[in-house]
Amino acid sequence: MTVRDLILDARGIQAWYGSSHVLHGLDLHMARGESVGLLGRNGMGKSTLIRTLLGHVAQRQGQIQFFGADLSRAQPHEVARRGVAYVPEGRGVFANLSVRENLLMAARPAVDAVRGWTLERVLQTFPRLSERLGYLGSQLSGGEQQMLSIGRALLTQPELLILDEATEGLAPMVVAEIWRVLAQIRQDGIATLIVDRDYRRVLAHSDRAVVLQKGRVVLAGQSRTLAGGTELIGLLGV
Repeated sequence: MTVRDLILDARGIQAWYGSSHVLHGLDLHMARGESVGLLGRNGMGKSTLIRTLLGHVAQRQGQIQFFGADLSRAQPHEVARRGVAYVPEGRGVFANLSVRENLLMAARPAVDAVRGWTLERVLQTFPRLSERLGYLGSQLSGGEQQMLSIGRALLTQPELLILDEATEGLAPMVVAEIWRVLAQIRQDGIATLIVDRDYRRVLAHSDRAVVLQKGRVVLAGQSRTLAGGTELIGLLGV
């Protein structure tokens, strides 16, 4: 991986919530078009790392570069403008806006007519949303809200999509649909950073994986290699 290939170059990342020191000198690197799984037991720092990279954690140290720009102290909207989209745990749907309004509020024009994401393409990808364009966000099921959150992120034309527990608490059929879409996103060349409890699915849909334990990277490698080893099982406690 050359410097030119890097879209995320994070070094020595530390983060605190008040007096609680959560991240301890993490490094994380991603290349253009690469998919990386972020694994670890609950409470090991995965969501905190994502929130720190995106500028949501005020008490942070270290260097964070997106697409060659130093965004170590950037605010979340500044990171988003660089081509980073975020599908948060809890979905972040605007309850009082319609499905159409939720989708279009942050949409950007698609430069690539084939690989770019338009409203029509999102609705083709998630047909259920096309049937509910006039519904409010609060009127959707949990699975529909997650589809809406992913569709909204794709309409920003991201080069990096970060997903935090995108399948948490959803019905098996919806979970399968979301993983299908993530495979399509990967084929489009959009880089993805994925946090999900189903480590097998994460490894199947990523090039590399990083395992956190108590705010530190304790294991990293090619997903195919990690899937065939025993060390990962012990770290995840499964």
